[in-house]
Amino acid sequence: MPDYRRNWAPAGTFFFTVNLLDRRSDLLVTQIDALRAAVRQAGARAPFRIDAWAVLPDHMHCLWTLPDGDADFAGRWRAIKTAFSKSLPSGERRSLVMKSRGERGIWQRRYWEHTIRDDPDLSVHLDYIHFNPVKHGFVEYPADWPYSSFRRCAANGLYPSGWTGGNREPLETGERR
Repeated sequence: MPDYRRNWAPAGTFFFTVNLLDRRSDLLVTQIDALRAAVRQAGARAPFRIDAWAVLPDHMHCLWTLPDGDADFAGRWRAIKTAFSKSLPSGERRSLVMKSRGERGIWQRRYWEHTIRDDPDLSVHLDYIHFNPVKHGFVEYPADWPYSSFRRCAANGLYPSGWTGGNREPLETGERR
């Protein structure tokens, strides 16, 4: 079994890719209100700043910054995944292992995490998140995707008017190629 090591950086900024177990599913956008509620609930218990987020039908990418002295992004993800799963009726396919562990069969067990190193790294990941709906063919322009923080980031001056995509894609995004 791989030896997964997380970078526990208090007050760090992190990029995440989180996937549904069924990559053909559209659950994240059809149940967007439940996902938003799960994120709000987790944030109320353990605050964090959402720097960027794009939710696609079967996966999502986001950037978070944790508070001073806090490095527990894993607990926040556990809370989000649990609350979202509990909000949905059961009935998805589950393996015997999932059943024995009490798992719902909605999420992939692991997620991709990358610690943001500097401003250029942050910029590349912001672009990746906001361009992802275009990359996957859901919309022509980042501003057209309704499940993204792009319009908020543009309103805050992080993007110039009419931005249509980044010119660099990070290699370590955690997404299947």
